[in-house]
Amino acid sequence: MSTLTKNHIGRKISRIRELRDMKQEALALAMGTNQQTVSAIENSETIDEEKLIEVAKALGVTVEAIKNFSDEAAINYFNTFNESPNNYFGLTSCTFNPLDKLMETVDENKKLYERLLQAEKEKVKFLENLLKEK
Repeated sequence: MSTLTKNHIGRKISRIRELRDMKQEALALAMGTNQQTVSAIENSETIDEEKLIEVAKALGVTVEAIKNFSDEAAINYFNTFNESPNNYFGLTSCTFNPLDKLMETVDENKKLYERLLQAEKEKVKFLENLLKEK
């Protein structure tokens, strides 16, 4: 990025909008303005603070993020997701097999059911004994 581009706030807004997969029309709608105004903002080297706050809010970023944005920083940020071979798309891999955990749960439920069934059998036997005694 050239020195000229580094200080061009409109280009930074344009790049952030593109990275957020947003069209000028969508940004205009979020700002309550029209596409031509967004185009003019993106072609401006400087923008007043109030307008910058409005743009930042519509883009879902901070004013500082716009002011400090650079393509290199964005690339470096996304490259950090590839540092670990087990880390794809920012997700960590499972250290256990979910099916094994499911089967453990099924086995636990089966044991609990068997204990409950045994307790019911003992209760029936106890009640039968009480009836025989009377």
